[in-house]
Amino acid sequence: MRITARQRRARLGVRHRLTVKAATPEEAAASVVALHGTDPPTVFLSAGARLAAPGPGPVERALYDDRTLVRMTGMRRTVFVVPAGLVPVVHWSTMAPVARRERRSLLKTFAEGGWDETRVAAAEEAVLRALAEAGEADAAELGALVPELREQVKVAAGKPYEAMVSLGSRLLPLMAMDGRLVRGRRAAGTWVSGRHLWGLAAELPVLTPAEAQAELARRWLAAFGPGTEADFTWWTGWTRTDARKALAAAGAVEVELDEGPGLVLPGDLAETPEPESWAALLPALDPTPMGWQARDWYLPAGHRAALFDRNGNVGPTVWWDGRVVGGWAQRPDGEPVWRLLEDVGAEGRAAIEAEAAGLAAWLGGVRVTPRFRTPLERELSAP
Repeated sequence: MRITARQRRARLGVRHRLTVKAATPEEAAASVVALHGTDPPTVFLSAGARLAAPGPGPVERALYDDRTLVRMTGMRRTVFVVPAGLVPVVHWSTMAPVARRERRSLLKTFAEGGWDETRVAAAEEAVLRALAEAGEADAAELGALVPELREQVKVAAGKPYEAMVSLGSRLLPLMAMDGRLVRGRRAAGTWVSGRHLWGLAAELPVLTPAEAQAELARRWLAAFGPGTEADFTWWTGWTRTDARKALAAAGAVEVELDEGPGLVLPGDLAETPEPESWAALLPALDPTPMGWQARDWYLPAGHRAALFDRNGNVGPTVWWDGRVVGGWAQRPDGEPVWRLLEDVGAEGRAAIEAEAAGLAAWLGGVRVTPRFRTPLERELSAP
C-alpha cells in the first residue's frame, strides 16, 4: 500500500492535535508521545499549541500538583515531559543503559578525588535521606544539606575547555536517570524558568528492555507513523539493531512512501480524512518537527537554513496545512512576529494571523527566548 505525502500531512494535523485541539495537557503530550523539555518554555508552548484552552496554569498543575506529567531524561539523552504512565517505558527502554554508562563515566572522572563506588553510594544515600526529610530542594539547597555534593574535580585539564565540575552537577542527574530522583516544581521565577527542585521518585514497575522498547515503538508509530526505520532510530537514539527489533515486536507493517519503504502499526492502513485547512505556530524544539529525521514531506529543504541551528535544533516554526511555511519570534515587548518563506495565499495568512493573536493573548506579554537560537528567530526578535 502507498501512503502519500498529502495523507501523511493529514495524519500529522489530526494525530498531533493541531486541528481538533486537546482538552488537557496530558492528552496533548500523549498525542506526540512526549513533549520536549530541554528548554522549559517549550513544554508550555507545545501544549498551548494543542490545547483548546491554552495557558500555563493547566500545564503547571499537571507537572507539579497532579504529577500526571513527569520531566525526565529520555530519548537521545534529551529532557522530555512524558505522561506518568509512560515513565517506566522510557526508563527501561532508554535510560537504564544510559545510566550505567554515565555511572562509569562519573566514577572515572572523580576517581582522582578519591571517589569510588562505596563513597558515591554513601553520597546518594545521604541525598535520599535529605529529600525524605525536606520533601523537595534545589541543587544549592542539597549542597548545603549534603556537603559532599559541593566537592569538585578538574576536567579536561590543559584543554581550552578545562573546567571544575562538582559532584552534585553529575550525581543528581544520574540519580534521576536511575529512577531515584525526579525533577519537580520550579525553584523560582515564572513558568519560563529553568530552575527546578529535586524530589524523590515513585518506585518504578520493572519492565524488560524488550517489553519497554516494543511499547515505545508502538507509541511512536501511533503518533508519527508512517515513518521509516531510520526516523525511529534517530528519534530514540538507540542502535539500529535495537530499533529494528522493537519495530518488529510492535508488529510494524511496511508501506510505500515517496522516500521508499515506511512503517505503520498493524491495522493503521485506513486513510485519515483530510481536515479543514489549519495553521499553527509551534515553538523551538516542538516534538512535531522533531519527530522524523527525513523531513522533505513537510519541510522544504530551502527553509532549513533559516529555521535550524548548526546542531540540528529546530526553531519556532509557522505551519499551514501540514507544512512548515515560515518562522516566528517575539519582539522585545513580547509581541509575536512571523515571516513566511513561501506564499500561502490570503486564507493562509489570515489563519496564521489569528494563531499569532491567540498566542499573544495567552502569553500576556511574557517573552520567551529559545535556548537554541536560529537565524530567522534572531532576525525577527531583534529590536
